[in-house]
Amino acid sequence: MNRCLAFILAIFFATITVSSAVATPADWIHFTIEPRGNGEIYATFRDESRGRNDSNWSSGLRPSELIGLDVAALRAAGTRPLRFAITREAGRLDCAGTGGSSRGAGNCTFTADPGFTQLLASRGIGRPTRDQAFGLMAIDARREVIEAVAAARYPTPTIDDLMALTALGITGRYISDLARAGYRPRTIDTLIEFKALGITPEWIAGFTRIGYGNLPGHRLVELKALDVSPQFIAGFERIGRRNLPVDTLVQFKALGVTPEFVERMERWRGARLSDDQLVQLRALGFDR
Repeated sequence: MNRCLAFILAIFFATITVSSAVATPADWIHFTIEPRGNGEIYATFRDESRGRNDSNWSSGLRPSELIGLDVAALRAAGTRPLRFAITREAGRLDCAGTGGSSRGAGNCTFTADPGFTQLLASRGIGRPTRDQAFGLMAIDARREVIEAVAAARYPTPTIDDLMALTALGITGRYISDLARAGYRPRTIDTLIEFKALGITPEWIAGFTRIGYGNLPGHRLVELKALDVSPQFIAGFERIGRRNLPVDTLVQFKALGVTPEFVERMERWRGARLSDDQLVQLRALGFDR
């Protein structure tokens, strides 16, 4: 697992932490729900089985996602029974408790979806543990991502990969649009890096239009990480420096070599300077 994937999963599991005792048949997941002013229902699900009290999943949910919940009854004064279910491709929660005065609490049981579990196994991704199945349901992992990864001929992802893809909001359309633009990163980790950095087909097209088409994936990652944009490159083209190598663009951006800096240095020296000379001057702190 590379550092980017580890970082994404660290962020994900800071929000969703699934303990080793999640939702075995004799266990319960405790929930609390509260309506919010933005129309969402803020829900927290905690595994309190076997004396544990670990935070598993907290999220703002649309009322329509809490199937069967009587929102009016939840908001009303007093206490009354309430029931709801959360159904997603990877599994479902069935919850029951009491609520009123804009707060509800109770317990849920979790059931992994057999068809989704079988899909993961049939695609070589693996058969998830109960912990992993609950995590996949919580982040709303979907079949379309699995199908798009296979269609674009990526290496088979692991369950952790699938969690990272979903947590970043990578969709089947994003994967297929990248493929149509000619980009099928060689690894799942690179696909994750693309999305984490905001590399889109539209962003790639901007480089193609100015003569930087068919760049390798790792070059795109370098350019995006340093915020090298088509506009940055166009600034150098305006002063006669065309077709700069990607290595030079990366050095220029990292050191703060701008078109304005180039013009100042060349006026000072009274001659055209090479790319290497400009890098050396900037590294030495020159900024006339």
